[in-house]
Amino acid sequence: MPAIILSNCALLDGTREERGEGHHVLIEGDRIREVSDRPLKSATAETIDLRGRTLMPGLIDAHVHVIAVDAALARLAEQPLTLTSLQAAQVMEGMLRRGFTTVRDTGGADGGLADAVAQGLIAGPRLFPSGQALSQTGGHGDLRPRTRSVVTCACCEYGAGLARIADGVDECRRAARDELRKGATQIKIMASGGVASPYDPIGNLQYSNEEMRAIVEEARGWHTYVLAHAYSPDAIRRAIDNGVRSIEHANLIDRDTAEQVKAAGGYVVPTLVTYDALHRFGREFGLSEISLGKLAEVREAGLHSLEILQSAGVPIGYGTDLLGPMHRHQCREFVLRAEAMKPIDVIRSATTVNAALLNRESELGVIAPGARADLIALDGDPLADIALLDGEGEHLALIMKDGVLHKRMY
Repeated sequence: MPAIILSNCALLDGTREERGEGHHVLIEGDRIREVSDRPLKSATAETIDLRGRTLMPGLIDAHVHVIAVDAALARLAEQPLTLTSLQAAQVMEGMLRRGFTTVRDTGGADGGLADAVAQGLIAGPRLFPSGQALSQTGGHGDLRPRTRSVVTCACCEYGAGLARIADGVDECRRAARDELRKGATQIKIMASGGVASPYDPIGNLQYSNEEMRAIVEEARGWHTYVLAHAYSPDAIRRAIDNGVRSIEHANLIDRDTAEQVKAAGGYVVPTLVTYDALHRFGREFGLSEISLGKLAEVREAGLHSLEILQSAGVPIGYGTDLLGPMHRHQCREFVLRAEAMKPIDVIRSATTVNAALLNRESELGVIAPGARADLIALDGDPLADIALLDGEGEHLALIMKDGVLHKRMY
């Protein structure tokens, strides 16, 4: 792979508050070799003049569902896995086109999809899969109609799904071990009710202390962690008390609970854009009336939760949680958050904070020697206009992942 020099850029490296004008970056292979405020020279490197554009780390989305190719999740089981996989490839290609070079899948994707990206079979972001999320019977991951009996064995399961059912300590241990065996890089659990699930109220508490601790213990045995879908203070506290590291959504969090998350060294990954998109398009794309009714409970609380989390000093990751055709709104999260957060803090959520959440602080989310060459070049200054990051990548002049150019406009 030839060396590349990206010259004459305004550097937003993921650590500083402001852009650094007149910078130059040398990439060798899949890594950044040098960052300088003076011109760099190499006899073998190709030089690309960015003409003052903003150079940023590749974006990281810590809450996606790449196999959620249909907004009506229950329908995923009705189509062949091969079709779902190919549709997921298109979803991932769209994410890379928007500047996301890394994503954490929080239910559905397995190690096979991650390997397909790593082997170049799919042009998509680097994938950290959670496998199928773990749900109790009747929990947020249980999408079966009430007329269907309980699935009692793995051979009765079929089709794609974002979650699997596990009840009791022994089943939870086995399910966690199985997902890790299949390539999960972290484990996802459902700790409260949710919008997309038909029968559990938002405030429902799911999984016992003993079940959660067993799952966390198995994850730690693989030197990884557990993330939990949780909305209410009670559900969040229960998860944090039992060792969960990352709380997803947290729309209804209060100050005391946020301080507890901070004290435990936890993270929160809000997903405001999914509620915005479901409110606008959910009925059109097949979301049930039951789910639309539950949506109102959490949508309006999203911005207030950001204020609470910032006040408590909780690390806030960037997530989107979009479904089906709504994936195209992935970058609208930047604009929505800017109503409650400074642009630099929103950008850090999608770079340095998410890199730390993934335990890849010095490797991802920064522009520094030794980091992966995941880079995007933006027309304009996102600190002055965060909306430049919105859309389908229209303002991106360059996208690079692992030193490979996926977009070059000049």
